[in-house]
Amino acid sequence: MSRRIAYVGLGSNLEAPREQVLRALSELDRLPGTRLLRRSALYRSAPLDSTGQPYFVNAVAQLDTTLEPRRLLAELHAIEALHGRERPFPAAPRTLDLDLLLYGDGVISSLELAVPHPRMHERAFVLMPLVELDPGAMVPGQGRADELLRRCSRQEVERIT
Repeated sequence: MSRRIAYVGLGSNLEAPREQVLRALSELDRLPGTRLLRRSALYRSAPLDSTGQPYFVNAVAQLDTTLEPRRLLAELHAIEALHGRERPFPAAPRTLDLDLLLYGDGVISSLELAVPHPRMHERAFVLMPLVELDPGAMVPGQGRADELLRRCSRQEVERIT
């Protein structure tokens, strides 16, 4: 099996968000055929898609994995389920959200999976921790992550650890 570098975005705004994200980071390191290479600091961000929700804690993980993209996504959903993730409506508050942001330099477009993750290029809470890990990271079809981050300068995101 070939190895790939994958980036996973983590976010939580319910039930001790910081602890949810930290626990999920160690769970990523235990996935079959996968090693957590690096993780970003934790960031605090305002919800973008709805008002009245608690702030989020976000991070990005860099993984070395032999899992194929759809299998990796299934494993991410299983971790979310362990954390009690519910999806009552779009942009609902969540105990844990795990998004497959990048998978090597691949582009995938199917009903169940889109890589790079849609809208990641518009979200400072994704780009800031990604740039921390890899300032030259390329978002296929969009450009360099550090350049994309400059376009999101009005979004409220702050490093907390």
